[in-house]
Amino acid sequence: MPDGRRFLQPEALKKLANLNLVARLVVEGFISGLHRSPYKGFSVEFSQHRAYSPGDDLKHLDWKVYARSDKYYIKQYEEETNLKAYILLDSSNSMSYKSNGISKFEYGCYLAASLAYLMIRQQDSVGLVVFDEAIREHVPPKSTATHLKVILGHLEGIKVGKQTNLSKTFHDLAERVRRRGLIIVISDLLADPAEVLRGLKHFRHRKHEVIVFHLLDHEELTFPFTRMTVFRDLETNERLSVDPNSIRREYLQAMREFLKEYKQGCYESNIDYLSVDPSVPFDLCLTSYLAKRQKVR
Repeated sequence: MPDGRRFLQPEALKKLANLNLVARLVVEGFISGLHRSPYKGFSVEFSQHRAYSPGDDLKHLDWKVYARSDKYYIKQYEEETNLKAYILLDSSNSMSYKSNGISKFEYGCYLAASLAYLMIRQQDSVGLVVFDEAIREHVPPKSTATHLKVILGHLEGIKVGKQTNLSKTFHDLAERVRRRGLIIVISDLLADPAEVLRGLKHFRHRKHEVIVFHLLDHEELTFPFTRMTVFRDLETNERLSVDPNSIRREYLQAMREFLKEYKQGCYESNIDYLSVDPSVPFDLCLTSYLAKRQKVR
């Protein structure tokens, strides 16, 4: 499997170094100062080890591991693990569109890789779900350094190319992911907003916190075309020859209403919504959002 390291840029990671992805809502897990938890005490079901951090309770040190490795590790149990997050990445063919160097899908991979790095660095568990009309990849959440390599390898190997079914995918995942945590959606959301919002609200009904990164290319947002143009639907391959000047006003009005419906629907359901133009460097987008999120906390 490819290692996917191209999606982790050192200069971007430097900018993320002092930021944490803090959960604003109540999530399940033992929190270590970053997240609030509805649980008290510890369960007896062993989950995994993690490196010792100053302030950890010494009674949970695994002395057998210390004897073998001369390193300190804490035993984590199912309810002790920090935030569990799922990154949902849209790989439908519409995500392959690009007008200036990088496609929406590639941009989404950079976001997913950086967010996975960030959460694993703060000892949270993160998983990856890649979908189009169905779920194509499902990497269960873990918080180990080696798990990051697994996620990056999957990102490197993904190919776009099918239609999307956002609403069905969200409903299916909401039923499968029962433990409350963080759902991060990275998609162009090119579907009926009412149907998609119902799927996102299903996550909220299950008490998950939800963040939506809504990726739309600069040309999709601004419609800069001036000459007679043949437009092709990337998912159905349908073609339409159009004079852009004759439809520009209606297109831009429809785009404004499209974005407004998502923004308003997410706001009403307490879902973090961020409209993202891939012409903006992904590290700038992410650091700006995370800094704002920490201020809100």
